[in-house]
Amino acid sequence: MADISKQLVSEVLAASQSNTPLTIQGGGTKSFLGRDTEQRAKCQVLNVSEHSGIVNYQPVELVLTARAGTRLSEIEKTLDDNNQMLAFEPPHFGESDTLGGTLACNLSGPARPWGGSVRDHVLGIRLINGKAEHLRFGGQVMKNVAGYDVSRLQAGAMGTLGVVTEISLKVLPKHAHTVTLKQAMDAQAAIDLMNQRAGVAKPLNAACWMDGYLYIRLAGAESSVEATAKEWSGERVDDDDATEFWRCLRDQQSSFFGGDSPLWRFSVKPTSPDFALSFQAGTTEIPTMSGEPQGRQLIDWGGAQRWYKGHADWQEMQTIAAEAGGQVSIFRGVVRDAEVFHEQAPALQLIQKRLKHNFDPQGLFNPGRLYHWL
Repeated sequence: MADISKQLVSEVLAASQSNTPLTIQGGGTKSFLGRDTEQRAKCQVLNVSEHSGIVNYQPVELVLTARAGTRLSEIEKTLDDNNQMLAFEPPHFGESDTLGGTLACNLSGPARPWGGSVRDHVLGIRLINGKAEHLRFGGQVMKNVAGYDVSRLQAGAMGTLGVVTEISLKVLPKHAHTVTLKQAMDAQAAIDLMNQRAGVAKPLNAACWMDGYLYIRLAGAESSVEATAKEWSGERVDDDDATEFWRCLRDQQSSFFGGDSPLWRFSVKPTSPDFALSFQAGTTEIPTMSGEPQGRQLIDWGGAQRWYKGHADWQEMQTIAAEAGGQVSIFRGVVRDAEVFHEQAPALQLIQKRLKHNFDPQGLFNPGRLYHWL
């Protein structure tokens, strides 16, 4: 654990004076996300992994502040000792996963629709901008923002707005009891049932369809969870098996995510019909994986997050996503020298360019990582 913020400020200042672009790197487990261009290869690496450690933790106040290079495993161990958790269930892609990288990539797990995203739990940050100024935004309480919510702007910014050095988060008590239910059905029936279940006041905490089965997780007070489990249909999954299932889904270690085929991530309206109909109407074909008749599609977040695996046309995938009220990105498995995130409307591009210019006027941080124009 170390505070190397002064060193990071000095490195950013030197880069600013020499006009040298920087690639911000922590644990390196998420380097496959975003665009990978010749421009990125020419950047100097700014490593923040040594800037780590929990700065402040108040279990009674449900607030934790840690440096950006702090490993998720360290944070979760500390919270676990106090029977608390990160409610957004951050995915783990390796032992060196960091808090800063999780925020920069805006990653959340299966509980996201009910527990909130990482963005929803951020209370405040410290940030080094392109002028080598070490700034503080937000604080350690929920109502602390006037004007731009700079803290939450960092969620999904992929480090393009500055070097996040410190993050304050809201944490929550662990659930007293959990139960997972499983039942066989097709994708459209699962979408319908997930939305029906989400529309009632029950302790629903995760809902996923994979390999022809719908998985529902209930979490909360034991009496409420058990009563709902008896009321709803589905086979009860053994607790250890259920824990492993949701962990593998969170960390993308399920069999669906294996192989070298391109992986597409859709974020859409949860009520959108099964995409199989859209593919049948178009020209895109996603091949069935050998031995995995249902393996080309996975539906999570109660229908709001959908994964597809296979080669497909980029423009057609964007059209399908737009018709479903959302966006698509190429998550991994392709050469990433072209765009990998959904095309943005001109008005949004203008806003993003202005924000980029205000925080990073020389364009030092992760140039082209999100879009070629940013």
